[in-house]
This record gives sequence, structure tokens and C-alpha cells, in this order.
Amino acid sequence: MAISAASLVGLSVPGFWLALLLVIFFAVRLQWLPPNGYVPPWEGVGEWLKTMIMPWITLGLILAASSTRMLRSSMLEVLRQEYITVANAKGLAARVVLMRHALPNALIPTITVMGIQLGHLLGGTIVLERVFAYPGMGLLLINSISERDYPLIQASILVFALSFIVVNLLTDITYAFVDPRIRYE
Repeated sequence: MAISAASLVGLSVPGFWLALLLVIFFAVRLQWLPPNGYVPPWEGVGEWLKTMIMPWITLGLILAASSTRMLRSSMLEVLRQEYITVANAKGLAARVVLMRHALPNALIPTITVMGIQLGHLLGGTIVLERVFAYPGMGLLLINSISERDYPLIQASILVFALSFIVVNLLTDITYAFVDPRIRYE
């Protein structure tokens, strides 16, 4: 119940708003973390981690929320299937039924959602790079748009599109590892 409530909150809150709330709480109120900026890891791993914690939490909560809800709904659907009832009737341990029979079938839709999320993660990082003032592809794209640098805009969009295609390809390949019934010829 608590996980469902947390995932609902994670789905409801926009990423930039969650990022701003984290900055207000951890950087302004508690003063544990820097509010923005980036320190490369070779200049100090501790300082680098301090600058990366809030973006990781922001992106992680958003991605985990929808993945959790998808896995839960897929698992509930799979657990109602006849082969799960047969496996339970055979006397298999509940752990074996869940891990061997239910989870691989419930993972297929979850992997699909995670692949789509990774593609959208690229777009979401554009906003978060702006909030946290990080030098990255998103900030490069925003700056190139404001300066009307069309070749750089086209190159950035091409990199985003190619990475989205690669993520989708890897998602499709992952299906074959999770479910041996899926074969690509």
C-alpha cells in the first residue's frame, strides 16, 4: 500500500517541481548539498557525489514510480492466470512460482515501459540540467536554441534520436533474455 501511494506521488509530481522541492529542502533548509552546479569526479569524488545526489533522486523517483506501478499491475494479472494456479496446485513453493513462472511473464510489459522511460529520460534531463545548472546535452541544446546555432541544434537532436533508437533496440533484445519463448530470426 505504501509503495502504491509513493508511486502515485512519483507519477503525479513533475520532475522540475520535485527538483525544486529537493533544492529547497536539502540545499536551502538543511544546507547539506549545493543548490546547483557540477563538480567533475576527478576534482573530488565526495563533491561530485554531493552535486549528483539530487538529480539522481529526482530521476530515480520518477522512473521508479511508473515502473513499480507497471510491474505491480502486470504481476497481479499474471497471478490470475491458469498456469499459476496449476503451479500452486502442484505444490511448488510460492517463491518458485513467483520467481520462475510469474515474474518473467510480468517483466515483458515492464521492460517495455522502462525502455520508453529511458527514451523520455533524455528529454527529462533537459529540464533538470537547466534546474541544476549542469553541463550536458540538454543544456547544450537549450543554449544552441537561444543562440540560433542550427547545425548544433540538428546534431543534438540527431544524438537524442539515435540514442532513443538504440534504447529501443536494446529493449527488444532484452525480451529474448527474459522470456525464452521470444525468438528473433
